[in-house]
Amino acid sequence: MATKTPATKSTEETFDNAMSRLEQIVEQMESAQLPLEELLTRYEEGVTLVKVCEQKLAAVEKRIEIITRNAAGEPQIEEFEPEKKPVAKPRDDVSLF
Repeated sequence: MATKTPATKSTEETFDNAMSRLEQIVEQMESAQLPLEELLTRYEEGVTLVKVCEQKLAAVEKRIEIITRNAAGEPQIEEFEPEKKPVAKPRDDVSLF
């Protein structure tokens, strides 16, 4: 069973804290109670937090290893390669205006 190292716990807390703060920001923005300037401030904070979360997730993906078994049944470690999602092509039949 894997144990958490202090560095891993700190990283998770930072990610979890950022996600919690993002949830708070979304709730505040959806409440329609904030003046425009506050909305802009919250939006900017949210963008910064999203970048932090993306960086944390990218770092974790690089550290993930998959343990598989070779033909002889021996454990073998492989690097994790996340699935690359195809980029959606722009559609001519959809327009915002």
